[in-house]
Amino acid sequence: MDKNLLHSMIRDFLHEDIGRGDLTSESIFTEQEMGSARLVARGTFVVAGLESVAAEVFKVQNPAIIVIDPVAEGTLTHPGMSLLTVSGPVVDLLKAERVALNLLQRMSGIATLTASFVEKVKVYPVRITDTRKTTPGLRMLEKYAVRVGGGTNHRFNLADGVLIKDNHIAACGSIEDAVTRVRGQIPHTIRIEVETETLEQVQECLRCGVDIIMLDNMSPEMMVKAVRLIDGRALVEASGGVSLETIEAIAMTGVDIISVGALTHSAPACDIGMDWSF
Repeated sequence: MDKNLLHSMIRDFLHEDIGRGDLTSESIFTEQEMGSARLVARGTFVVAGLESVAAEVFKVQNPAIIVIDPVAEGTLTHPGMSLLTVSGPVVDLLKAERVALNLLQRMSGIATLTASFVEKVKVYPVRITDTRKTTPGLRMLEKYAVRVGGGTNHRFNLADGVLIKDNHIAACGSIEDAVTRVRGQIPHTIRIEVETETLEQVQECLRCGVDIIMLDNMSPEMMVKAVRLIDGRALVEASGGVSLETIEAIAMTGVDIISVGALTHSAPACDIGMDWSF
């Protein structure tokens, strides 16, 4: 987690939410009035972004706010469980509340969904990874949450690696031409991954000597054939339409990696509240 970037993001989020000021809270409380509140789980989920993000929201709002007893990242909660306590000026606690909860609910939802996928295939030698299908502006936080849930990260951005996809191939004319052009531009230390939809494309990738072959939207039966064809000559990634209902069948095909866009684009938010301490 890049803390400088995180704090810059949080300041933007707080500015968006607070605007010119909290008309309600500032009308009721003075800056000198102090209080405490707890973040409380309303259900069962995997905690992500508590001390690393939500607590930082309160500190950015006012460095005088004290964070007490945060539970560890990756903790499995139960309804009514206290996640942390914050203490400080009442006005600032209330100003930071919604941003802190929004981020914590989103990140914990991603970690919880990721943990469900990881659990489904824990007996297979396969990695569950995310994609770039993230909320604009929240990629760092969402990919962090995937890791808390036991998953791994694919590319953070387009500069992180080479992935030749269907539109690259269509615009270039062939996998071979695209791979040749890429090899002429990138350092030898960078791996080349190519997205394939047919066994013929898999064979073309093997002739080109690519490092990673993505099997996109293939049936498990076709994936088995592709894995046998590749025979260890490249890493094999399965992608496209992966769900909790289909992931075990995909893992059984022998692929090395399963990328799941749903981890970040379809994770439901967890139910978390802030209860005032008296």
